[in-house]
Amino acid sequence: MTPPPFQDPEAVPLGPAREHLWSAVRQGDERRAAAVVLDALESSGDAETVLLDLIAPVQARVGTEWAANRLTVAQEHTATAIHERVMAVLAHHPGHRDESPSGPRVTVACVDGEWHALPARLLAEVLRLRGWRVDFLGAHVPTPHLVAHLHQTGPRAVALSSSIPTHLPTAHTAITACQAAGVPVIAGGAAFGPGGRYARSLGADGWAPDARGAAAVLERGLDRPGPAVVHQTVDDLPHLADQEYTIVAETAHQLVKQTLADLEDRFEPLRGYTERQRRHTAEDLAHIVEYLATSLYVADEELFTRFILWTADILTARCVPARSLDPALDLLALQLKDFPRACRTLAHAREALGDRTPLPKTPGPGKSA
Repeated sequence: MTPPPFQDPEAVPLGPAREHLWSAVRQGDERRAAAVVLDALESSGDAETVLLDLIAPVQARVGTEWAANRLTVAQEHTATAIHERVMAVLAHHPGHRDESPSGPRVTVACVDGEWHALPARLLAEVLRLRGWRVDFLGAHVPTPHLVAHLHQTGPRAVALSSSIPTHLPTAHTAITACQAAGVPVIAGGAAFGPGGRYARSLGADGWAPDARGAAAVLERGLDRPGPAVVHQTVDDLPHLADQEYTIVAETAHQLVKQTLADLEDRFEPLRGYTERQRRHTAEDLAHIVEYLATSLYVADEELFTRFILWTADILTARCVPARSLDPALDLLALQLKDFPRACRTLAHAREALGDRTPLPKTPGPGKSA
């Protein structure tokens, strides 16, 4: 999903530092970025403030600028990598580290398939600053390995992070497995929806919108799960009994292949696409089907609609006609005509797409898809 807008730099105490850090990471200047962060640390005297009120908002701006096509993928990756290395410098700064934390133990990890590790890393560093003993497992942690780690270390809680909603089914599996191991789970990240609605529906023991909130929840404490019982997915999500999610997920490749073939007849510009453009179109269709399946998993049409409107804005920013989404959704609905929840979800998104006010074209530095 689209990150929150970057705050007005004049409206916050670290505003000038934010602009300096933004300039440095945009230009790929790691040395200057580190200098900005260390200067801010010296002036504020608070590493947590630097992490959450300087680095985190600038990283959010990186995502916003990529979505608007004002940063290339390479620039976005470079900026993120600089932030990760600068955070490591901050973590080992001699004046702001606890050599022997004595607080409770916590595991911080990203769900299997989730490569956006920076939000989880921010939480891990905040918890360390507050005296917790933190095991930061990083990105893309397979659930069996996560559970094995819990058995070995016996943490008080697991903080599970995910930014991409299509990882929600995997997150559900991880939450259930951690609880079966006797460890409560706090969920965080954009994947869990506005207000953490999906964290609750997937059975997480807690949710927080940001690192400060997560630290506060953990400090208050989470109840440990009771004795492990046989737990089925449909116990939390009874709507899955209709098998719509399972069938859409299992036939995703065929759905994409057939939709791409049918789209040539329905959307004339596709006939003139280059091989690269066709490949990008197939990738976009694969994402659409993934989000449709996830929407069916959590029984929330709005999840899919938000993704479609976001995709329309992404395409518009790259001078790609967003109107191609409508026939694609229609063709998917024809293939899924016997699946009422899927058809309602697709119809809801098409209606929202028809009501959408297109953004003005804002070509960025890279070539359009």
